[in-house]
Amino acid sequence: MESTVEIRENVYWVGMNDRESHLFEAIWPLPKGVSYNSYLILDRKIALLDTVKKVAAPGYLAKLRGLLPKGKGIDYLVIHHLEPDHSGSVPVLLEIFPQMQIVGTKKTAEFLGHLYGIRNNVRIVTDGDELELGDRKLAFLSTPMVHWPETMMSYEPHDNLLFSGDAFGGFGTLDGGIFDDTVDIDYYEDETLRYFSNIVGKFSPMVQKAIEKLKGREIQIVASTHGPIWRKKPQRIIDLYDRWSRYVPEEGIVVAYGSMYGNTEKMMEAVVRGIAESSFRTVRVHNVSHSHNSFILRDAWRYRGLILGSPTYDNKLLPPMDSLVGLLRDKMIRNRCVGVFGSFGWSGGGVKAMTEFVEEAKLNLVEPVVEARFAANADDLAQCVELGSNLASLVSGQEV
Repeated sequence: MESTVEIRENVYWVGMNDRESHLFEAIWPLPKGVSYNSYLILDRKIALLDTVKKVAAPGYLAKLRGLLPKGKGIDYLVIHHLEPDHSGSVPVLLEIFPQMQIVGTKKTAEFLGHLYGIRNNVRIVTDGDELELGDRKLAFLSTPMVHWPETMMSYEPHDNLLFSGDAFGGFGTLDGGIFDDTVDIDYYEDETLRYFSNIVGKFSPMVQKAIEKLKGREIQIVASTHGPIWRKKPQRIIDLYDRWSRYVPEEGIVVAYGSMYGNTEKMMEAVVRGIAESSFRTVRVHNVSHSHNSFILRDAWRYRGLILGSPTYDNKLLPPMDSLVGLLRDKMIRNRCVGVFGSFGWSGGGVKAMTEFVEEAKLNLVEPVVEARFAANADDLAQCVELGSNLASLVSGQEV
């Protein structure tokens, strides 16, 4: 989107959309792109809050030039997060506005030197520090590991604006509308959960500390560096991040399976039949050889029940399932009921690896654990039906 949008008097969204990148951080799919949100405050002092990825710099600079009063430059660049999708344009801006002072945390100053060789005219701020702009001011909140060590937020009390960095952000370009009441918010909430589980979820305890710092502040707008600006229901996105970072799941079951020749898939079909026979409706099935881990992780973070199914491959898990289990372990998912099934031929190992993951992660292992040799027989399939039924009962709060 080439236009600028006034979100409050003399406060502008000057962000850019990225429809070209296929992967975020070279890992996570972007089927509908991503926005890089940047904000400009015009006051006696002019402050730019975050920048955009370097490849978007030409259009971005045109936006800034269109808003800056004649003969005036940018006094302050506030960096909430230094990842290059938000800081890539910083060296270009410094060439144009050499007197611009960069404002950030101590870690921001350290990382600026390593990333861009920038070491001068950097103002270090911490919790409670304020930056006077004129009629407005910015109060800074340090929020380390949401999701890098240097991250912070800033609060503008004149209009009760929260500039939150990557926190409360999500995937997806902003297609005309930029506010929560002008877009398909159900889609963006879904993509915000995917962003949270993929990028931020591992640091959930730090998200909780950040949310604690917001208490007592009236927040009328939440403006993050990705995704829509929340002006109609700003508390909604804070509450969602609060819920997700406390590992509070919704009632539902995710079945993630792999199958080389169809035998383990046959077991999966028996598992989901057991779920359906329990009158349970919210089920998401992913073939790990087809679904990207990004989407499986999103669903696993959302729902209480998780069932993993895999054949053994070279005495281990099928590689796509091994990748998923490693990701679930790395993201430190909690508070889930997990079932396990699988198959083996000349040697086992797959089911053992999945079971060990569940136990090491202190998740609730649901019986029976089902392992078939080569192709599941009638007894194996009956146990798969039982596994699906048992997990459905647990997720819905019934006794097994």
